[in-house]
Amino acid sequence: MMASSLTCAGVIWALLSFLCAATSCVGFFMPYWLWGSQLGKSVSFGTFRRCSYPVHDETRQMMVMVEECGRYASFQGIPSTEWRICTIITGLGCGLLLLVALTALMGCCVSELISRTVGRVAGGIQFLGDHYICLVGCITIWNISVCFGRESSSLLIGAGCALYPLGWDSEEVRQTCGYISGQFDLGKCEIGWAYYCTGAGAAAAMLLCTWLACFSGKKQKQYPY
Repeated sequence: MMASSLTCAGVIWALLSFLCAATSCVGFFMPYWLWGSQLGKSVSFGTFRRCSYPVHDETRQMMVMVEECGRYASFQGIPSTEWRICTIITGLGCGLLLLVALTALMGCCVSELISRTVGRVAGGIQFLGDHYICLVGCITIWNISVCFGRESSSLLIGAGCALYPLGWDSEEVRQTCGYISGQFDLGKCEIGWAYYCTGAGAAAAMLLCTWLACFSGKKQKQYPY
C-alpha cells in the first residue's frame, strides 16, 4: 500500500488545491476575459491573447477581420500598461498555485512529507495571510521547512483581476466596445467566462484550501535520534 503523509481531509485539500490551480490557470490562458464585436465579427480578449483582429485587405482596399486566436507578437504589443502588469502578476499567482498544488499531491504518496503540526501552521499562516500577505503551504521535508505562497498567490490573482478593468480605456478595447468603454466601464462589451474562472479558482483556494490545510497532515512518528 502506498504511504501517505496526509489525512482524509488532507487528500481533499490536495485535490481541491489542484482543481483550483487548474481552474485559474485555464482561465488565465484562455482569451475570453472580455467579449465585444468589431466590423460585425465577435472579438474577445484575454490579458495577453486576443481572438479576431482587423487587417487591411490590399485587394479590396478595406479593413477585414481575421477570425483567429493568438497571443500578441510582443509584450509591448499588449494594449495597455495595466494589462501588462495584470499578465505578470496573474501568471505568477497561477504558477505559485500550481506549484503548491503539485507539492500537496506529492503528500498523497510520500510519507512524512507534510506533518500535522506543519499543516496546522500552514492553515494559520493562510488565515493571517488575508491581513499580512504571508507565505503559506509550509511543508517539512527531512526536517527542513519549505514555504510556498498560496495565500499570496491568490491575492496576486485577485489583484490581477482587479487591475484588468483599468485597461478598458485602451484604443483596441474601445474599438471593440463601441468607442464608449472606459476604466471600469464596459461600454457595449461583456465580461467573459475566463475572467470569472480565474477569479473563482483563486477565491476557492483562499477560502476553502486555507481551512482544509489545518487538518491536512498526519502526526509524524518521533525518532530517538
